[in-house]
Amino acid sequence: MRIKSIQAIPVRLPRDIASSRGTAGSPTSLAGEGGYRWSTAYPVLYSVNFETALVRIELDSGLVGWGEAQAPLAPEVACSIVEHLLRPALVHEDFDGTPERISAIWERMYATMRVRGQNGGFMLDAMSGVDIALWDLAGKMADKPVSALLCENPKTRIPAYLSGTSGSTTQERADFAARYADEGIGLVKLYYENDWSALLAIADALPGAMRFAVDALWHLPPEQAIDMARELDTRNARWLECPLYPEEIEAHAALAAAVRTPIALGESYRTVRELRPFFGIAKVLQPDLGRSGITGSMQIAKAFSGEIVPHLSIAMGPQIAAALHFAAAAENCRLCEFNPHVLDTANVFLKSPIIREAGDYILSDAPGLGVEWNEQFAAVTSLKSK
Repeated sequence: MRIKSIQAIPVRLPRDIASSRGTAGSPTSLAGEGGYRWSTAYPVLYSVNFETALVRIELDSGLVGWGEAQAPLAPEVACSIVEHLLRPALVHEDFDGTPERISAIWERMYATMRVRGQNGGFMLDAMSGVDIALWDLAGKMADKPVSALLCENPKTRIPAYLSGTSGSTTQERADFAARYADEGIGLVKLYYENDWSALLAIADALPGAMRFAVDALWHLPPEQAIDMARELDTRNARWLECPLYPEEIEAHAALAAAVRTPIALGESYRTVRELRPFFGIAKVLQPDLGRSGITGSMQIAKAFSGEIVPHLSIAMGPQIAAALHFAAAAENCRLCEFNPHVLDTANVFLKSPIIREAGDYILSDAPGLGVEWNEQFAAVTSLKSK
């Protein structure tokens, strides 16, 4: 079979920013006007909308696979890369659905911009959307779920951890987490905005059996980072995520050496090449399937001896499903991120929802990623799934 067509679809959905604050995609309050606004805590833009980039690949047999690039800002950029760089390189290419062929296509896509500096960022995001769609096709061709192509005995349930808390007060945020603790979730990630004492107060108000991790959003004050992290040591925090700017290798190493709380890194990086300098520093790596693809994420998981916990932020069905199939297959992965607002939004567009039962995700046993769109999806994208 051959690749007949590749299409990229930018998606932009309205969302309730107030209720989403403190969770994936909008962890801090925002300032300014328009669709993109500055965080009030550190210098980065966030969208007021739910934004992502979908990829549709059709074979000459008529079989269709779906993928998704992580695109929380300007999804049109990733889509343009797919349309103008990756599609010409792949259309009419043979595709037999084997992992070896997908790996060869990954390298072909990477080579389209070799020596031109595009070895990360939007380029890899776009590649990842295509890669996920190819794995979806491969599973459908083999009549197996993607996880069964990645390993012999994939997990059928993946424990979930709660990503973020909603609420305007310490107690409201602790109560938000407590509701999920009652359902069987044992870990919540708290986002650091601009008040460390307030974050610790939420941690101290959590139910006794619930552990917490902290996402520092790359902005712990360098001169205070060790002292702040040691306060997590005394509370037995599960990990400290993204404590400093992602370029600061030596500073991360010094922090990791000075505290007991494991350092977690990953969503800022897209390849095993980028992450290798952090292998002796981080105890937890968090590849984002919309940035590393299934192929790149498996490379990371196989190269790293520590714990793997996939990052899962703003996403629709293909990206969430890809993260779950990856988590089911990676031997050193026993946990996956869960954001209630994101999962609810994704499920609106699926004929069969992605299921979370108590504290676990339930892996679909349908061929491919197990993602099938409903009529509401066609209305949003103006493109009907075949």
